[in-house]
Amino acid sequence: MESLLIKFEGSENYLYYRDNFKYKDSVPMKKPAITEQPIHAILADRWSSRAYDPTQFVSQELLLSLMEAARWSPSCMGDQPWQFIVFNKKDATPWTQALNCLSIGNQNWAMDASILILACAHQNFSNNEKTNRWGQYDTGAASENICLQATSLGMVAHQMGGFDVEKTRQLFQIPSQYDLMSFIAIGYPLAIEKVNAEALAKEKEARKRKPLREIFYTNQWGEQSL
Repeated sequence: MESLLIKFEGSENYLYYRDNFKYKDSVPMKKPAITEQPIHAILADRWSSRAYDPTQFVSQELLLSLMEAARWSPSCMGDQPWQFIVFNKKDATPWTQALNCLSIGNQNWAMDASILILACAHQNFSNNEKTNRWGQYDTGAASENICLQATSLGMVAHQMGGFDVEKTRQLFQIPSQYDLMSFIAIGYPLAIEKVNAEALAKEKEARKRKPLREIFYTNQWGEQSL
């Protein structure tokens, strides 16, 4: 199959083969979902890795691509209730402040990520200030767009709910009308041979999901037909 070198700055370690990435210099950890039914490769390949390569940084061009993916997410009434704060490891002081807002368990691995993104959801509609009960839902969709775009570019993305909300709000002066939803750690996957044994054991743990029959009903609640 003919390969096309990706033209984005900072992605020279990847060769693109239409629907997957081939790494020239090392083998990254990948763990595609074992699905009951066929799904798109990007969906299957997206997973919340904790093994990031601390020597690789996300270029500004690729970072803008992730932002653009979030921008085109759907939202109720087209209100786009999300706001994101981006922390780039190249700007060490604010990035470290953001890292220190995470739980200790998350800090232990997120410290190797190139980018941290904080997702916030406005509590009200912008046109009438009425409560937007879909705002958090929509912000989650925009966050997932970021993760899927990152996957498509050979990166890994991991959303985290384990962080100190009030510390984060005060430190970065986030208005009270916004709910702080999650941090997203983004970067390039660490080569398998560089992952320590303890971390590798966790990375290799099987991905599990409930079967379709437990989460989808037909026509009425509790009616299983799959």
